[in-house]
Amino acid sequence: MKILSVNDPEFRCYGKVLEGYDTEELISAMNSIPLPDKGTAYEPGIEKLEACGIFSQLRDRAYGGMPIQLGMCWGHNTKLNCLEYHRDSEINIGTDDFVLLLAKEDEIEDGVLDTAKVKAFRVPAGTVVEVYATALHYAPCHTDAAKGFRVAVALPLGTNTEKPDITPGNAEDRLLWARNKWLLAHAESAEAGKGAVIALIGNNIDIA
Repeated sequence: MKILSVNDPEFRCYGKVLEGYDTEELISAMNSIPLPDKGTAYEPGIEKLEACGIFSQLRDRAYGGMPIQLGMCWGHNTKLNCLEYHRDSEINIGTDDFVLLLAKEDEIEDGVLDTAKVKAFRVPAGTVVEVYATALHYAPCHTDAAKGFRVAVALPLGTNTEKPDITPGNAEDRLLWARNKWLLAHAESAEAGKGAVIALIGNNIDIA
């Protein structure tokens, strides 16, 4: 699989790099949080990260003053497993280089997405990258197994928390996995075993 860069023209339909943010304090705070022994961890909001000066900058500039949360996804990963989307953009910042596996929401056909549509993009350490609401994404992949990955995740407040209690009224409602989180799972994923809709067909991509 060819790994492109978020600085390449091919990334423009998935997101953009945001300039003018100082990430040094945030990266230091992220590096102080130990990696899990295996797999990945995710917390929607982490007090230590939200205490950094960049938090208010992301809230007021990148999200135009909307309430946000700043958490982190961290650990070890090289596989696709699932794809998700939100109704809003997500902002990612990594302590080291990492890879995003992305597809587009309009590539979903008849409720499923062929993983052959997925593209890989490398994000340089410290880069502030916006992933558009229409870009399907999931857990980052590390570029160095010894280091794993630590990626800050900014989203509208409440995203990825407890799922609302709804009665599905259409096919998309069945994908709702958490608040403001619609999930497409591959049959090989742990999420599929927990009841997530199997909506990814083809290979479960592994960049390793």
